[in-house]
Amino acid sequence: MKVTIFGTGYVGLVTGTCLAEMGNHVVCVDVDVAKVDRLKAGNIPIYEPGLTPMVVRNHADGRLDFTTDAAPAVGHGEVVFIAVGTPPDEDGSADLKYVLAVAKTIGDNIDRYTVVVNKSTVPVGTADRVREAVQARLQARGVDLPFDVVSNPEFLKEGDAVEDCMRPDRIIVGASSPKAIGVLRKLYAPFNRNHDRMVVMDERSAELTKYAANAMLATKISFMNEIANIAEHVGADVELVRQGIGADPRIGYHFIYPGAGYGGSCFPKDVQALARTAHAVGYDARLLDAVEAVNNSQKSRLFALLSRHFLGQLKGRTIALWGLAFKPNTDDMREASSRRLMEQLWEAGANVRAFDPEAADETRRIYGERDDLRLVERPYDAIDGADALMIVTEWKAFRAPDFARVKSLLKNAVIFDGRNLYDPAAVEETGIAYYGIGRGRSLAGRHDD
Repeated sequence: MKVTIFGTGYVGLVTGTCLAEMGNHVVCVDVDVAKVDRLKAGNIPIYEPGLTPMVVRNHADGRLDFTTDAAPAVGHGEVVFIAVGTPPDEDGSADLKYVLAVAKTIGDNIDRYTVVVNKSTVPVGTADRVREAVQARLQARGVDLPFDVVSNPEFLKEGDAVEDCMRPDRIIVGASSPKAIGVLRKLYAPFNRNHDRMVVMDERSAELTKYAANAMLATKISFMNEIANIAEHVGADVELVRQGIGADPRIGYHFIYPGAGYGGSCFPKDVQALARTAHAVGYDARLLDAVEAVNNSQKSRLFALLSRHFLGQLKGRTIALWGLAFKPNTDDMREASSRRLMEQLWEAGANVRAFDPEAADETRRIYGERDDLRLVERPYDAIDGADALMIVTEWKAFRAPDFARVKSLLKNAVIFDGRNLYDPAAVEETGIAYYGIGRGRSLAGRHDD
């Protein structure tokens, strides 16, 4: 099939590449000329395991192309995806200006029946607004062409996006047109060979499904962070609690790991947007507001533990960070816990020395060159002479360090484990003070000169 995708971010690039991998002819559109040139040269602007070779291969084979010329791209696609960003507006609601701009472009250029697919995460009712925008442009042109608008939200996890796209858990299709549903069934048939993963519903239900999924997962994380904070105060170990409740199949083990707060491009934005949608229709979404509040507070937890350990005396100290990305297997730092932590450390007069396998360039892009920030190429370089080590992202490379070497390099033998990677007793047996999230013993407090 011939497919056009507006947007070459995580969603658009991964979706387009996977559709091309299945034999479709895909054109991806972006307004950034330099980005399009880099993509054509095989220079992928995001880190996502497995994506680069797929892009290079499909582009070389002629199934995947990139352009800034929207008009012929619209003419190319029998299915046109909208996969542009929906950044938070000032009040936290999703800003639809890019989505609606693409809708207008589609209306200006279609010349036959076209299925317009909302792939971006959009508020309930956006399909109606896209339909109206396309129709208004057709009327302005004085033409009457058939088209359908479908809501087809993505469920791609950064770090596993290619796998999620190639082997989806479910394919949500929100549509009222049997013809459009048939087109999407044909497009997704290669992803459906094992069993039918397509779930068909109306557009508004599909739009809400995406927000509900992310809000549910964010709620589980904030709930476990709340339990972790209670565990610290009552002397319990939240890791044991996690194992105890995770054994209940109604709860399960996924997304019940406490830590330093969730980040990324989806959970923070989508929880806020869903809450604002609820408020806009007169419903007080108290649980969603609480999820957001708990997460905002949790992002300061590591700094609070560090500050208490050193009795508030952080000026001039060097703090080592392992991990900067909001999660492993990505270089994405949007809403990352590391950003709150670094900014708090700088405000307190501390210096940051950090290592991340992929996010160093993104950190430089965000913060530029600073005297109080040093990015190193090896994890142990970060801790050499540092006053403390803080685990911020749970990269696999951090799971089994040489604790004897860590102790010998640190000026003060103390680890603040923001992802509960280590066993407290095992770490402390090596002579290193240990603070985790909700590990009970951390409230005892220690001070090292």
